[in-house]
Formats: sequence, C-alpha cells, structure tokens
Amino acid sequence: MLPLTEAQQKNLLRLARGAVESSVRNHRPEEIVTPSDVPDERCGVFVTLRCGESLRGCIGHIDALNPLAQTIRECAFAAALRDPRFDPVAPDELAGLRIEISVLSPFIDISPEQIEVGVHGLLISRGAQRGLLLPQVATHWNWDRERFLKETSRKAGLDEDAWRHGAKIQAFTAQVFAESDDPAHTSPHAA
Repeated sequence: MLPLTEAQQKNLLRLARGAVESSVRNHRPEEIVTPSDVPDERCGVFVTLRCGESLRGCIGHIDALNPLAQTIRECAFAAALRDPRFDPVAPDELAGLRIEISVLSPFIDISPEQIEVGVHGLLISRGAQRGLLLPQVATHWNWDRERFLKETSRKAGLDEDAWRHGAKIQAFTAQVFAESDDPAHTSPHAA
C-alpha cells in the first residue's frame, strides 16, 4: 500500500461522501467518476460512519478484488445501508455524518509480543471464524495488547483466550483519514 497524498485522501473522502449520499437518497450507489489521481491498487478498506461520537456504520473488505476507489464506494454504500447492527441511514442524518476511511496494508503473521497497540490492527481466525479490529479501536478504548487480543478473539466468535490456544493472529497497519468534524469540509486528518 502506497501512502496516499492529502489530495488523494480528499478525493477519496469526496467519493465516499457521494456514495453515501446517493445510496441513502436512491437506495443504490450512483456511478461516481473515479478521481484520476487515485491509484488503481487493490487493498483492504473499511469505511466508518459516525454521528457525533457514536458509531453509525462500519463495513469493509479485507481482500479487495477491485481497485481502491471502487472498493471505497462499495464499502460506503454498505456502511450506510447494510450494516446489520444499525437501521439504514436516513436522509435527515446525512448532514451529521462524519466519514472515516481506513486503507489496509497486507496482512502478516505476528506473535502476540510483537503487536504494537495503536499501530497494528488485528485479524484473529480459526477455521471459518475470523474477527478484525482496526488499529484505532484499541486506541479509542485505551486497551492494552492483551485486551486487544481478547476483544478481537471475541469479535471472531471465539473464546477470548483463543489467541493463546492456536488461533491464527495476523496484523496490519492502516492509513486512516477522515472528514473534519463538519462533514461539509472534507479536510483529511489522521484518526
């Protein structure tokens, strides 16, 4: 994953905003022109929607099959309308939504003692069960390494100590950027 420039981040935030707004208003994403400066890279992406400090939707693709802009568009649509934890976003909520994008690096196998809270995101899996938490989740909740491992195991639907008993642990980093607190301004800032 190449680091995205500030201009590329702004363009991707505008793309995600357009996808969310057209999805909410039309219940399908409209075709949106991909910014010419956005790399064609295929990488994992998560789009997170917040209303104030509250999570309003978060959907991602770990293994992206499509170029970055298309993956962001798909995730923005799904975060707005298809996150099973929430009702679909309503048109009157659009002005208060804040969009955050996390572009993931490739996954690497890692031992528990190598995990850096605030730097690494985690994917813990056993068989078909897997759970992923973004790097900013552990920081937001002020978790230490062990708690981060336990919570990621739980997210996978596994026992909280599965990471100690043979579950596969993988780590990744993410380039995270978000709209400012005023969604009308798509000035990226590190999250």
